[in-house]
Amino acid sequence: MDYIDIALEEAQIAYNKGEVPVGAVIVKDGEILSRAHNLKETLNKPTAHAEILAIEEACKKLGNWRLQGAEMYVTLEPCPMCAAAIAQSRISKLYIGTFNRDMGACGSIINLIDYNIFNWYVKVNWLYSESCSKLLTDFFYNTRNRADNKL
Repeated sequence: MDYIDIALEEAQIAYNKGEVPVGAVIVKDGEILSRAHNLKETLNKPTAHAEILAIEEACKKLGNWRLQGAEMYVTLEPCPMCAAAIAQSRISKLYIGTFNRDMGACGSIINLIDYNIFNWYVKVNWLYSESCSKLLTDFFYNTRNRADNKL
């Protein structure tokens, strides 16, 4: 199984909880350090994005805030908060499932990852996953339909 598929499993868990379906996995030397999904609504916490939760768990597991040599797989392009956290944590490679057309901060709307203020370079790889895009599209379509039916 590919790591983006594991991130997609996490996104599906978020979807089932009514969270925006984003999943993230951090891998180093072929070992999964952490996996997480969005929990903003569940925890009532604006920073509970999949990427942040995965970074926190990986740092805890390694006992170090520096994740050099680690790779992150995420189903949706990170927002500015998450992009900054990815650079700050020194993740080496980032694999992105699909574009974030509203808040993407890794090249689609803005590119914080390639901005030299972080003093760290993150190699970004776009996977263009139809599965990642479809899960998000389905989530927002269903969310809008539920809201329209309540009117």
